[in-house]
Amino acid sequence: MNISFMRRLNGWLFALLVLLGAGAIGYLTARHDRIVDWTYNSRVSMSPETRAVLAKLDGPVDIVSYASPQGDLRQTIAAALQRYQKAKPDLHLSFVDPQQDPAAMRNLGITVDGELILHYRDRQQRLDTLTERSLTDALERLVRGNDRIVAFVTGNGERRADGVANADLGTFASQLEQSGMRAVPLNFSQVTSVPEHTDVVVLAGPQAALAPGATKALVDYLGNGGNLLWLADPGNMDASLQPIADALGIRVLPGELVDASASALGLKDPRMIALGDYPPSTITRGLTLTTLFPEVAPLAEIRRSEWQLEPFLRSSPQATTQSLDGSATASLKGPLDFGFALSRLSPSPAKSEQRVVVIGNGDFLSNSYLGNGGNRALGERIFNWLLGDDQLISMPPRGAPDRVLKMSQGELSLLSIAFMIFMPLLLLVIGALIAWRRRRA
Repeated sequence: MNISFMRRLNGWLFALLVLLGAGAIGYLTARHDRIVDWTYNSRVSMSPETRAVLAKLDGPVDIVSYASPQGDLRQTIAAALQRYQKAKPDLHLSFVDPQQDPAAMRNLGITVDGELILHYRDRQQRLDTLTERSLTDALERLVRGNDRIVAFVTGNGERRADGVANADLGTFASQLEQSGMRAVPLNFSQVTSVPEHTDVVVLAGPQAALAPGATKALVDYLGNGGNLLWLADPGNMDASLQPIADALGIRVLPGELVDASASALGLKDPRMIALGDYPPSTITRGLTLTTLFPEVAPLAEIRRSEWQLEPFLRSSPQATTQSLDGSATASLKGPLDFGFALSRLSPSPAKSEQRVVVIGNGDFLSNSYLGNGGNRALGERIFNWLLGDDQLISMPPRGAPDRVLKMSQGELSLLSIAFMIFMPLLLLVIGALIAWRRRRA
């Protein structure tokens, strides 16, 4: 009798403790918001890039949502922005009912229920779709200011900013536009000079010689304080490009780099140059990702000038050069530079500093190689430096680690058998063991 009573008492006490524990958990969670993300790189939480962008905004950000009070849209938007407000307390959200003043909504161009307008200082950005990616891009554009004009030279077989071919730069250019840069073509058969208000000119590996007028326009652009990115592939250096190299005091050396140590990294082609360490420079400071450069032309400084030259891409000591037909050029031994960042006081009174980047390879930003290692992150750093947006150079790289689980057919079959056969058998054994122990009690 006493044993039966004690068992019932223990059961009631256990149930009471469970209820008290559940009540305590509910009480604490209602008053203390604590979220822990154990996923790799905290991928389901606010990304490091978003936090870095919020840290660059050194003033209040006002977000106005033109959402109807009917339904749950306002609650959804407020919940989505709550974690941003925790990271940046001076980010304010307000709502406007678009049905109260339809004429004002038409003047503002509001066409989507819930559309957002972000205000920061004297800048603003619009959003009609609220995701972390779209909001982070909008915040980055607020940091950057007005859209920057990036002109890609065309008409001589250069890599196209809107192209989808393997060697083109279409994927990277579209990502630049998400960050507040606008890619436009620059064809010197249609214009005689670089248009005013161009922030950066990109000369991406012309396959044919530039016309004399195009060469003069680019040299004049440099002389007037323009910023330039020159992607000089091996074998593309001809007499039409020599005046540009002379204006910068550099030389694109003949041949291409080869590195016998590439096989240790799993690279079968010694012309693939992989970098994990970089010379100290503003562009690569803090960059720990490995970058991959196929078919690289080495560079050299030929004379001292008013340009301050900073190498930021350099091969390993094991690298050497070979001619384009594969014969060795023993006179050039590593380490060899193939990326220069040049700066000087700007001849133009409109800005204080002029910046140029020359790289002996254009494939690393192409559609084929952009996704390798840190290629995209390095490209973004280069453009941020050229545009003078130094506060954005150290931004964490975009994107999340690969979420695809690669398995062989044998591993997939073993996993299927484990879940379909062994797991049910294990549960049956455990159930039988529990039933046997209860009958013995």
